[in-house]
Amino acid sequence: MRLLIDAGLSARQIKQRLLSIQRTPENLTGILITHEHSDHIGGLAVLASKLGIPVYCNRLTREAIQESLEVPFDFRIFATGSAFAIGNLEVEAFSIPHDANDPVGFLIRTPFANIGCVTDLGHFTKLVAERLRPAQVVMLEANHDIKLLQDDLRRPWSLKQRILSRHGHLSNEAAAEALAQLASAELRHVVLAHLSQDCNRPELALRIVGERLRNMGATHVQVAAAAQDVPAATICLGVPSVPTSPATSGGHPGA
Repeated sequence: MRLLIDAGLSARQIKQRLLSIQRTPENLTGILITHEHSDHIGGLAVLASKLGIPVYCNRLTREAIQESLEVPFDFRIFATGSAFAIGNLEVEAFSIPHDANDPVGFLIRTPFANIGCVTDLGHFTKLVAERLRPAQVVMLEANHDIKLLQDDLRRPWSLKQRILSRHGHLSNEAAAEALAQLASAELRHVVLAHLSQDCNRPELALRIVGERLRNMGATHVQVAAAAQDVPAATICLGVPSVPTSPATSGGHPGA
C-alpha cells in the first residue's frame, strides 16, 4: 500500500519528489485529505482526477473540494471518528481543532508500526493525545516561533490572531508540550512539519522540542524537521531506520 497524505504542492512537484525516492504517482493506492484548505489540495485536481487515484476524506471536506475544484474524483468517504481499511492498513480519522469544515488527523496502523499525522491544529486536545498515543512515528506541526510571528511585518494583525488562536496553528513551544505527552517508550520518531518559512527556523523548532524531550528523559526519540523544498528523510519501519520518504505533501509556505 502506498498512501499520500494531502496534495498541496503542484502535481508536477509531487511527481518529481516521488520520483526522487523511486516512487510514482501512478502507483499510489490513495490520497488521504486532512482538510480542504488550498495548501492541502492544490495539486489534487491534476494528480487524483487525471490519474483516477482514490481520494479519502469526510463528507464536509468532499463538499468543499467539489465546490472549489469542480472536477470529478473517485471519492471514498469516511466518517470522522471512525476507522477504515485500505488494503492491509487500518486508518483512524479523528477530529482536530482548526479553522476548516471538518479537519482531521490520522493514525495509520501498519504491520510494522503505527504512524500518526497531524499537520494543522490550534491546540493539542485530549482527543488528539489519545488518538496519537499508540504511534511509534508522529508527524506534528511546529508552525511558528511566537516572537518571530509577532515581529513579522508582512502579516496583518488579524492573520497573526488567527494563527495564534485555538483553531490556528501550533507554535514550537506548543508542539514540544504536545510531544511531551506522547513520549512513551513506544514513540521512536518525530517529524516536525508545517514550519513557516518566515516565522520559524528548523533549528529553533528542533532545539525547543529536543530540549523538552531530553529534559524528561526521552532520549530514545529521534526528532527531525521536514523541509518545504526537498523530500524529508524516509523512516523505514520494521528495520533499522535509514534515510529514505516524505509522509505528506502539503504545499504551503507556512501560515
